[in-house]
Amino acid sequence: MRTAVLSLVTLLLPAQAPAPEVATPFERAVVQEMSEARMRPRAYAKHLRELRSGFEGTLWKRPGRVPLRTEEGVAALDEAIAFLESARPLGPLRFNEGLARAARAHARDLGPRGSLDHTGSDGSRPSDRLNRIGTWHGLIAENISTGEDEARQVVIQLLIDDGVPGRGHRKGLFNPDLHQAGAGSAPHRDYRVVTVIDYADGFVLK
Repeated sequence: MRTAVLSLVTLLLPAQAPAPEVATPFERAVVQEMSEARMRPRAYAKHLRELRSGFEGTLWKRPGRVPLRTEEGVAALDEAIAFLESARPLGPLRFNEGLARAARAHARDLGPRGSLDHTGSDGSRPSDRLNRIGTWHGLIAENISTGEDEARQVVIQLLIDDGVPGRGHRKGLFNPDLHQAGAGSAPHRDYRVVTVIDYADGFVLK
């Protein structure tokens, strides 16, 4: 009889909510790699200088990778190197799990659609997506990288910013008013993988 009562009590207990998804090592590494570039830009420039020999016109040949047809060729790389060598070191980007969740959700929305837009399929903007899960203050920004599954290559892509007028990705990465970041990655229909990075001056999960 006691066993039957205990079983009934067990059945009446509410099911536990699944544990929140946490960032992958790759997603954390992207934020760490961005911090390295911000804190030691002159030292980071050497990673880009090592890539110069891979350019043949606008074709970029990287060891072990499919050649990539760029828009600007080595000129964009040289500009990024010059930027890093003259940039003032900034403080690190602190990893923020909430920003990573928002970034991952947007990456998973972009992938099946083959999109690279900052607007979600439901019309949401970065601020809308952050408001759903927490509270942010100060400045926020969002970068999107495609085709790279190594943290350093994601950051190098953002720094070179080939074909992007105004180098908006690079400027976002080096904005001194952004102090926290979270990265989220997902498969992409056209570019194999997409990584979204959300930045904020500050962000707190609800």
